[in-house]
Amino acid sequence: MTKEERSRLEALDTALRSNSVREHIRSVVVRVREQLARRKDALMSWEPFPLDLLATALPPEIRSAWVFVLRAGADTGAERHPNSHQRMISFEGSGDLQTGEPGKWQSNVLVSDPVAALERRGFQSRRMSGIGR
Repeated sequence: MTKEERSRLEALDTALRSNSVREHIRSVVVRVREQLARRKDALMSWEPFPLDLLATALPPEIRSAWVFVLRAGADTGAERHPNSHQRMISFEGSGDLQTGEPGKWQSNVLVSDPVAALERRGFQSRRMSGIGR
């Protein structure tokens, strides 16, 4: 992780540590979990998160935020994000965010332990062809 990438993740992490932000995220998580529970065949559910609720100014490169809830044990398959950088912070639970190409996946296990090192809680991808396996 470069110094700039770490700086962006630190800014995001700081914003997400605010109690008011965490409470709002918890309310979104409840809704998204309910959506997932109703959709028995779905592997995940998601909802956008308004950036203006974050008390900390984020780097201008961060233009949107989403809350995703994945079904335990789900393999969501490869997703393509060739024109953007993806930044993730684990909020609750843990998961293996795999990046790369079919046959060349790299594991990035994220945990939501607030005292864990940032590299264990957050991840930033460079432009790449596969994410979220």
